[in-house]
Amino acid sequence: MKRIAVFGKPGGGKSTLGRKLAQAKGLELFPLDLMAYRADGTKVSNEEYDAAHRAILGRDGWIIEGLGTLESFWQRLESADTLIYVDLPYWQHYWFTCKRLLQSAWVRPEGWPQGSSVLKGTLASWKYLRLSPRFWTSALLARIEASAAGKALYHLQSTADIDAFVNAHTVRR
Repeated sequence: MKRIAVFGKPGGGKSTLGRKLAQAKGLELFPLDLMAYRADGTKVSNEEYDAAHRAILGRDGWIIEGLGTLESFWQRLESADTLIYVDLPYWQHYWFTCKRLLQSAWVRPEGWPQGSSVLKGTLASWKYLRLSPRFWTSALLARIEASAAGKALYHLQSTADIDAFVNAHTVRR
């Protein structure tokens, strides 16, 4: 586990999972939302994002958390040795995005771009979740599974799956 891609729908705990893995494995974590937005909350150009993403893929070890562009997503899956698909029931993704919004009054959400509105991000997450069944399909999962030949693929479908994965993979040996 040296090149890890963590992906899935908004609000599934990808940032927290990525942070815990980074600490346990001694790898640098790259949240894609932090790469896609500047400190003032404005979006970076596609060229800037692509260049930063390619530079990370060229490193020996990394954890990249998020979806990013479709092109970068498939590049990342090709370069990774470990794929972690966080795929909770939709109601949990909605609940966790609501919880993140409520907690943001006191604590900045993990992996959240500085200067970006948590309210606007939450509304965008809800919109994306509403559209997600068109993207996160069984056909996409089959394509992910096909691209995972020779790699470790973890399809985490419950908070119990996430907890078990964290417990199994974050103990330093």
